[in-house]
Amino acid sequence: MSEKNALSRRDFFRMGAVVAAACGLPASISAQMPVLEASSKPSPIRLGLASYTFRNFARAQMIGFMKQLDVSALNAKDARDHLPMDPQAEAAALADYAAAGIKLHAAGAIYFQKDEDDDIRAKFEYCKRAGIGVIVAGDPSLETLPRIEKFVKEYDIRIAIHNHGPEDKLWPSPLDVLKAVKNMDPRIGCCIDVGHTVRACTDVVHAIHAAGPRLFNMHMKDLTDFHSKESQVAVGEGRMPVREIFQALIATKYPGFVDLEYEVHPNDPMPGVIASFAYMRGVLAGMGYGHTINSL
Repeated sequence: MSEKNALSRRDFFRMGAVVAAACGLPASISAQMPVLEASSKPSPIRLGLASYTFRNFARAQMIGFMKQLDVSALNAKDARDHLPMDPQAEAAALADYAAAGIKLHAAGAIYFQKDEDDDIRAKFEYCKRAGIGVIVAGDPSLETLPRIEKFVKEYDIRIAIHNHGPEDKLWPSPLDVLKAVKNMDPRIGCCIDVGHTVRACTDVVHAIHAAGPRLFNMHMKDLTDFHSKESQVAVGEGRMPVREIFQALIATKYPGFVDLEYEVHPNDPMPGVIASFAYMRGVLAGMGYGHTINSL
């Protein structure tokens, strides 16, 4: 597909979804809807991409996909060659992103499996080199948190603990994160993964309000069954209350990004990714907002 045709396809989905979202229709109907002019009022919701979405694709391919999607904000992970831990390879990745106008706002999920200074420092140095201010932490133990807190203070880099649903015995819900970190440095908080949150029987909107200033990152996805991890679909085709989530983020003045993490169809994710961004942009347009602001 040529770049011109890809962009036309993107705009077609995007503007059709404006009507679909505003009318409460599923994203699958959006392609049948007429084109509307979007509002010029900038959106307070900043949309980004979790690089794990394209875990089966090399960095150059992902950059091409992001251009087609008109997305320039990236939550990078050490998957394929997206953001390698090796300093020299990392520098090459950062140069590629800078040349493409892509800005990294978070890294992860990063796993803290050792309660050791050297291991934790290496991960903070990794993010410092990239100019990243938020580490999405996958599975820090309660015993490791005080040591991590020491590095949060030294590096002034925030830790956003990622909840992983009912299979995660320590961090199933954002509420479990908040309970554990409530007396710690305010730069230790949570990354709310909306799919895992609903599977943990936690109301996402309530969790956003409960997190308040300790919410540092959002992973967006959709499910048709809130009890089934395997029911993930493109955003807008499931039961996720996207509009209410955006309203809660706006009400709490959330300053971070909403990163699409589309985990299904890893070998052919673009149709679902295109539909997901189209729907989210359509919801925002239905709320009276135009282009999202992606600047850091």
